[in-house]
Amino acid sequence: MASMADVARRANVAVSTVSYALNGTRPVAKATADRIHQAMEELGYRPNALARGLASRRSRNVALIFPMLERGLGLTEMEFVSAAAETAGDLGYHLVLWSTPLGDTDLLTKLTRQGLVDGVVIMEVHLADARIEMLRRTGVPFCMIGRTGDNRDDPFADIDFESTIRDAVAHLTALGHERIGFINHSRASFDAGYGPSVRAARAFEDAAGAHGISRFCDDSPTAGRQIWREMNAAAPGVTGLIVMNERASAGVLAAIAQHGARVPEDFSVLSVASSERVAEMTYPPLTTFHPPAAELGRLGVQVLIDRLEGREVPLVQQLIPCRLVLRDSTGPATRQPGTGN
Repeated sequence: MASMADVARRANVAVSTVSYALNGTRPVAKATADRIHQAMEELGYRPNALARGLASRRSRNVALIFPMLERGLGLTEMEFVSAAAETAGDLGYHLVLWSTPLGDTDLLTKLTRQGLVDGVVIMEVHLADARIEMLRRTGVPFCMIGRTGDNRDDPFADIDFESTIRDAVAHLTALGHERIGFINHSRASFDAGYGPSVRAARAFEDAAGAHGISRFCDDSPTAGRQIWREMNAAAPGVTGLIVMNERASAGVLAAIAQHGARVPEDFSVLSVASSERVAEMTYPPLTTFHPPAAELGRLGVQVLIDRLEGREVPLVQQLIPCRLVLRDSTGPATRQPGTGN
């Protein structure tokens, strides 16, 4: 098995230089660092994480905070987590997943004080988020995947919900849909200030105006079926639907089919912030605004580790829109608004 000394000989540097390159305790020229990593690759050398942590007085662990008890970890969320874990590994860190409840800042404080991690990436961010206030107060390095209502000088990477919802409305309008419905997350999540729910609701109201109708929906297929029936009864002229609730989308499609209608011939259904795997599971496959989950997961970890390594980089506060992926659930409006035909 190759040792650090073997790497040093192959790269023609001192053993201490290899250590500095791995631990980040002293700056190493890029050309030298590249030579060291090439030697590691050629020799199959894998550094001992515990030894590196002891040398640098850091754990070389970063935590991804996701409150799974509130919403669970779906396929879309797994795209965030997988990309974050891969990026951490590429940068010489380990990613641990902490499922701390949203309001339990005491538990988060205890966990960060134990020195098990060097910093945290926060998901499911709310406009007024007690976790962020705690991290600011205690000085724990962090980056948000999401953003609060008052971001100050805090780094974040988030979906641009405003432009995504605006583009979703424009897509359905271009297909001839005169009235558009929006199915959001639950009323409880909106009232709690869950960032995506609040921002998307505001964006839909701005984009659709008097031609739009919105409903809150619990995150389940059963709730999706029920909310579509209620929406169709209250506003039978709605022929275009935007669903920003991945777990409810299959229920919406089922309710339309049970009503004797067809997608996309009678109703167009567009899913926002839903993974490709979920979109391909439904019938018909859902047209989606696909979230930049992998990009956000990578960026959140990269920004945090840049801070941990003391790199002088500009403050990152980046919004990334979702990408339209056309499938079979949207098409030209053919029903006459306000009728069953």
